[in-house]
Amino acid sequence: MVDDVLVIGGGVAGIQAAIDLAERGLKVYLVERFPSIGGKMAQLDKTFPTGDCSICILAPKMMECFSHENIDVLTYAEVTGVSGKAGDFKVKILKKPRYVDEEKCTGCGDCVSACPYINLPDEFDMALRSRGNIFIPFLQAVPRVVMVDREHCVKCGNCVAVCDAGAIDLYQKPEEIEIHVGAIIVACGFDSFDPSGIKEYGYGRYKNVITALEYERLVCASGPTGGHLDRPSDKKTTNSIAFIQCVGSRDVKNNPYCSSVCCMHATKEAILAKEHYPDMETYIFYTDMRAFGKGFQEYVDRAKNEYEVRYIRSKPGEITEDKETKNPVIWYDDTVTRQVKRLEVGLVVLCTALVPSKGVKELASILGVELDKNRFFKIADPLYAPLDSSREGILVCGYCQGPKDIPEAVTQAKGAAARAAEVLACLGA
Repeated sequence: MVDDVLVIGGGVAGIQAAIDLAERGLKVYLVERFPSIGGKMAQLDKTFPTGDCSICILAPKMMECFSHENIDVLTYAEVTGVSGKAGDFKVKILKKPRYVDEEKCTGCGDCVSACPYINLPDEFDMALRSRGNIFIPFLQAVPRVVMVDREHCVKCGNCVAVCDAGAIDLYQKPEEIEIHVGAIIVACGFDSFDPSGIKEYGYGRYKNVITALEYERLVCASGPTGGHLDRPSDKKTTNSIAFIQCVGSRDVKNNPYCSSVCCMHATKEAILAKEHYPDMETYIFYTDMRAFGKGFQEYVDRAKNEYEVRYIRSKPGEITEDKETKNPVIWYDDTVTRQVKRLEVGLVVLCTALVPSKGVKELASILGVELDKNRFFKIADPLYAPLDSSREGILVCGYCQGPKDIPEAVTQAKGAAARAAEVLACLGA
């Protein structure tokens, strides 16, 4: 029996679970598939309903996790095999090559500045700006280590020449690591639904129709426009925005479930627009308002009364485009007057469904646990074992278990950490 714990996923839930276990004196391995920990919360501008700066809350947690003496953070790595049983799991991890020695890299950025090729879409900023072939994932990335995009690198050697630390290794190979743990916590988060398949909304066809996560990067001070709400079509600041709820969720053709956070998320985004531009006209098209959390209804009331956000109960049928102005035109059924109406705005934001993260089916197969019909991790019992998966010793928390907001994910993470410690204690580890 061993009392080490593996946490899969470096978002806010995984980070919290790792810190809690480490503070109990347990050894923790945190595996994150992306080059930095932080997850989706790192991409948000503010949180709801408090309006706190998202990265200001998260960044200290990221550093605390990375620098904790009881936590080994393995970024750009994936779990490839699990064998054994609770108290005695053997886990294989594939650490993908960054082509940079993490021990030597100081994160100075000299190599990034030296790269002459800056024409690739920046994934963190939702392709709203470009990055080079060698890059740091984002400003507050942890660890602050660059990585080389070998698929596009032309091996000009500029980065190697300017790196005084000698950290660039263009011939680095994948590394397989095996660890031995007693329990596993899965906190692999979610992805945003791709709305390009919903043809009637024109995403990908009309430049001024964007997703909520793209909007988050636009409105963020550290984002590609410095927080200015510049339209993608002409880079001019818009004076009106409409948010459309339930895009790809509560929809039998795509995802039948409610994503849980979109009503409050859209309210927050509309308030942010008004705080940046008090004269901005903002509209939220909603199916029915789900303001169920503490302070949520008051938040919606503030949006209506203080910020003059207009809520329209309708699910638009189609978005067209004014050919001259490139303004999106929303066609919708007014459920109060029972009339078909049109609304022309400068920018449309699609509040898309949040779906289980890519690769979750493969991960479940590796772990030997079950998923439910919507590809969320199945729990043993919603009342008496809400954090246990279908396999003893493997726990699940956060959005990968089912839709929830950040405070709920953190609460579950703390519960999963306590439950993992309890499982190990019961097994005598």
